[in-house]
Amino acid sequence: MRREYDFSSAVRGVTARRYAQGANVVVVAPDLLDVFPDAESVDETLRAIAPILRRANSS
Repeated sequence: MRREYDFSSAVRGVTARRYAQGANVVVVAPDLLDVFPDAESVDETLRAIAPILRRANSS
């Protein structure tokens, strides 16, 4: 840890409940940022292909 990081007033476990509920973080590769510049564009694309993938997985 760097010396300039000050955790003296931090509260232990304050975000633990939120992360226990689930946190999905995906990093988009730099070469795809022109196609997927934000979370909305990723979500839109995934929602479009999800039915196809669900049908393929249920077969």
